[in-house]
Amino acid sequence: MGKLAVQKYFSFMILIVTVLMMIFTFVGLFGGNVNPAGNTARALLVYALPLLIIGNVILLLYWLIMRRWHWMLMPLITILCCIPYIGTLYQIGGPDEVAEKQPGLKIASYNVALFGRETSGFMAQDILSEMKKQKVDILCLQEYSDRSGDKVNSESYKEYFPYMVMGQNDMVIYSRYPIVRSKNIPFEMTNNSAMWVEVKINDQVIRVYNAHMETTGINSALRHAAKAQMATGIEVESNAVLRSIYGSYTIGMMARAGQANILAMDMREAEVPLIVCGDFNDVPYSYVYNTMKGDLVDGFKECGSGFMYTFRGGKKMVRIDYIFHDEMFKGLTFYKKELTYSDHYPVFLKLEMNKE
Repeated sequence: MGKLAVQKYFSFMILIVTVLMMIFTFVGLFGGNVNPAGNTARALLVYALPLLIIGNVILLLYWLIMRRWHWMLMPLITILCCIPYIGTLYQIGGPDEVAEKQPGLKIASYNVALFGRETSGFMAQDILSEMKKQKVDILCLQEYSDRSGDKVNSESYKEYFPYMVMGQNDMVIYSRYPIVRSKNIPFEMTNNSAMWVEVKINDQVIRVYNAHMETTGINSALRHAAKAQMATGIEVESNAVLRSIYGSYTIGMMARAGQANILAMDMREAEVPLIVCGDFNDVPYSYVYNTMKGDLVDGFKECGSGFMYTFRGGKKMVRIDYIFHDEMFKGLTFYKKELTYSDHYPVFLKLEMNKE
């Protein structure tokens, strides 16, 4: 009798966990619909969605083993509702080689991390060689430096990309097609910024955005803690580090939200089709992702394959680099190349310009 009571109590506790997991997951799925300012906890659940989905899978297996079919429905329904989110990180299938051979416009976005601050220029040239190999038509770079030692990178890049516009600080867009208009969009109280160019392709003009949003602030908080420990010789308490990380992350999250709002307002004024690229420093389904995407199409969801992550720093494998496009275009292929020149991977999207 005692064993049965313990079993019932355990199942009851698992049921409570199942209900809470379902609630947290649904809040996370819609957490990106509200501005993080004043809704920090709700917004943070978006970042926990992968763990919440794994938790729901474990609970589904538990109720299957226990043959509690009615309780099994909760994690099952929750997982089914997460399928659109899962599609921003994973797509079934492999690269479409046939689509890659079709004519179209290829866009690339890459945070090059100042080319590693190396002075010989080889890294910038290797990246250019890769862009030529991938037959890129429009290249958006973040954390770009036009000088590598005594070499001017734009001089060699212009041989393949005859048109270019430098943005504020570390932004640039290179193009094989004529650039007819451009605009820099600075963000207040930060070195981050955005820009756009309008490119004329045959008789059609399109606007291409290149954005570099506020960083998460986690690495900065860890560096400050390490410097404080080295300077004083006193070990920094772990809870103090956690408070610093939380504070830096939430401030960065709210800064990115404001930057996304600025860009969304600018996009609404566009009278030509849009392509939006960049390092957003935020995950799918976040407020930044939803705001930047708007009515545009996520290139990876449309024509990507496999598991997509674009940040390779440390042990983090997250998707924070994106290319969105206007619905009037058709995505043919979307992929990343695992280059090791930066803590980011470059992403590539090939578009069919005249969608039927």
